[in-house]
Amino acid sequence: MRSLPRRDFLHHSLVAGALAFTPRLIAQTAQRETTSPRGLHIAPFRFDVTPPKGHGCCGGWIKPVTDVDDPLEAIGYVLLGAGDPLVFCTVDWTGLLNTAHLEWRTALAQGAGTTPDRVAVHCVHQHNAPLVCPDAQRLLSPQTDLPKTFESDFFRTCLDRGRAAVSAAVPKAMPVTHIARGEAPVIEVAANRRVSRGANGRILAMRGSSCKDPALIALPEGLIDPQLRTIAWYAGEKKVVSCHYYATHPMSYYGDGRVTADFCGLARRRREQDEPGCTHLYFTGCAGNIAAGRYNDGTPAARVRLTRRIYDGIVASEAKLRREPIGRFEWRTQQFVPAPNPAIVIDALEELITKRKDAPVLRMRPAFKLSFIQRCQRGQPFVLGALHVNDVASLYLPAEPFIEYQLRAHQIAGRPVAVAAYGDAGPWYIPTQPEFPSGGYEVEHAFARPETDDALTQALTALLA
Repeated sequence: MRSLPRRDFLHHSLVAGALAFTPRLIAQTAQRETTSPRGLHIAPFRFDVTPPKGHGCCGGWIKPVTDVDDPLEAIGYVLLGAGDPLVFCTVDWTGLLNTAHLEWRTALAQGAGTTPDRVAVHCVHQHNAPLVCPDAQRLLSPQTDLPKTFESDFFRTCLDRGRAAVSAAVPKAMPVTHIARGEAPVIEVAANRRVSRGANGRILAMRGSSCKDPALIALPEGLIDPQLRTIAWYAGEKKVVSCHYYATHPMSYYGDGRVTADFCGLARRRREQDEPGCTHLYFTGCAGNIAAGRYNDGTPAARVRLTRRIYDGIVASEAKLRREPIGRFEWRTQQFVPAPNPAIVIDALEELITKRKDAPVLRMRPAFKLSFIQRCQRGQPFVLGALHVNDVASLYLPAEPFIEYQLRAHQIAGRPVAVAAYGDAGPWYIPTQPEFPSGGYEVEHAFARPETDDALTQALTALLA
């Protein structure tokens, strides 16, 4: 392959450094903080993150914002009284990657008076919404014919709103005395995307977020986690915060420029209207290979049906909540630094970015891969977390892991775990190692090497065992 001119956006030293990168795939020692909280308080917060007209959606390669069907929100809560404050936040965006995710955690930490390792920020992953990676945008900036992946001024505004919202919430924190958990199955929403295979196991077609192919729809539901899990916090008998966790891609249809929280966000909002005194959060679990395509033809009517089914799951899960006084309380963190997928050829990605005859998506996605390689080179770790309250466990993971990791978490913990994925989305998909030979869309867009499976499993063990 011919040599490319030296560019400001990607030096040849990056190429050499990435090729020489020594993977650190063994999970680092977990940090644990066990407390017996006295005077535990909770401070819910929320702020608007609806992008303006013209803003890019899903990284800029689908139609930008033209209208707003319903607003996008960042919703969260701060726990005080168990060491330094802990912050949990879910965002109605496609994703926050690399330095963008760190900046969000830092801003919310500043608002709460804590450190970024005690902040968990997760996106719901709707696609008519922002996907933010400043590192990728810097790589693309010399290509002036391409749309922006996101607007930096709007991003900074959201950081300021988040910092201010958390800061304003903390003085209004209320006592929290009890916790409860519940779960219930969600009927006819989630299905595995990777069920169409040849005799050799290779993926033939992907059953995506929506599907109209009768042959694909007729295939089995495949491996999923059907349970929607709820963890609720109480002040005496009053439920003040309720967190819901379910694993599926949350899109009914997208690409029309109309901003929406889509069926998972709409279901959450409907439940909150039932209980205006309680703050409801929705977290997307390990949905890298899970979507609604078997039950969704991509029509407005399907969005209504899917919203109702998620809402019904939330209601059924909350019907099983049983309060218990808060006793044991432990926050664990785990860091690991993956290595790039060896299938990524850096010179080829550089060339793809500059091919002006190609569609924007084919030129923009390579920048996200290159930004991940940069991250690996500088050794910025991914921070995973787990909160244990009594025997109630919740887990906070990066990227788009396959559902197998969520099921693995239950096995390691020896009980059901509420799992939030779509934290730092830098690696994009995280398939299990045995799935790499099967190929398919998710493997093609897995930025980390297959052995990441081992490191992630070690991290899960340290967090949950």
